[in-house]
Amino acid sequence: MRVVLRPGASVTATAGEVERLGLRRVLVVSGARGADTAGAVADSLGDLCAGVHAQARMHVPAEVADRAVEVARESGADGCVAVGGGSSIGLGKAIALRTGLPLIAVPSTYSGSEMTPVWGLTEHGAKRTGRDPSVLPRSVVYDPDLTLSLPVPLSVTSGVNAVAHAVEALYAPDTSPLIALMAEEGVRAMTSALPEIAAEPSDPEARGRALYGAWLCGSCLGATTMGLHHKLCHVLGGTFGLPHAETHTVVLPYALAFNAPAAPAAVQALNRALGTDDAPRALWTRAGDLGAPRSLAGLGLTEADLKGAAELVAGQAYANPRPVTVEDALTVLEAAFAGRAPRAAATSPLS
Repeated sequence: MRVVLRPGASVTATAGEVERLGLRRVLVVSGARGADTAGAVADSLGDLCAGVHAQARMHVPAEVADRAVEVARESGADGCVAVGGGSSIGLGKAIALRTGLPLIAVPSTYSGSEMTPVWGLTEHGAKRTGRDPSVLPRSVVYDPDLTLSLPVPLSVTSGVNAVAHAVEALYAPDTSPLIALMAEEGVRAMTSALPEIAAEPSDPEARGRALYGAWLCGSCLGATTMGLHHKLCHVLGGTFGLPHAETHTVVLPYALAFNAPAAPAAVQALNRALGTDDAPRALWTRAGDLGAPRSLAGLGLTEADLKGAAELVAGQAYANPRPVTVEDALTVLEAAFAGRAPRAAATSPLS
């Protein structure tokens, strides 16, 4: 993968990346909210652009992916440029997975999906994910200018979403000393940038530092195995329709608090990055202080949904520092539903 990070790169570097890969007709994909940005990127491509498909949706519904694949084939595209957040890049990955077309990512949020070979599709009320090298973008173009208009609430939740990748990478069974260094630096960069972005959304230096943090955090996710946090969020998003970044933001402190007794080295690294002695509470406090949602109830989940979600989470095998029973998953979900402050403790990880 090649990475370009500089102001203005979305319109000054994307065409160069297309040409470097030997592509002559690329389809630009985005969501409806980012259609104007995608149009600007398409204009910069000139004759290299086969069209714009602005139909990306959150959690990549299978029918949306099917239609995008059809459009790519009908347009005669020999590559794809995904412009936008995780939904747009997820749709680009779906096209790459089905067609083998090379993907270029131009992120406008901090989700970090662009740095991973992980794909996701939602079908029949369930979100499934997988890993395939064909979906890893060949080039990633980071442009701080693209994020200057990103609303502060979405900047915050998108940033915490990226932090979640680094958190789980720190206690993944396939972590390494290099991943640990990247994860700690990614958390430090992102959490230091977000308050500055909230105070001054047009600060290009802070926006660039957040993209740097997203790059590191996403790279950590791409190199390791996901645990309880991501499983919770996949169930809550794919089955119950909760918004992606906001769900990650709410769940992260509670999933970390649950795992903390079994992952002391990870917690120590996070404490250093956050300048605290209680990483779960610090994440909960800082996100809330920046206006992020704190409870699953506030995102639209009902109390009646909790038991079913817990059963789905516990019923699937995945790597995690601690075993997770239905009762464990329910305890984490109930705390996140209520939005009460988590408490890191040796024997009682949740308050």
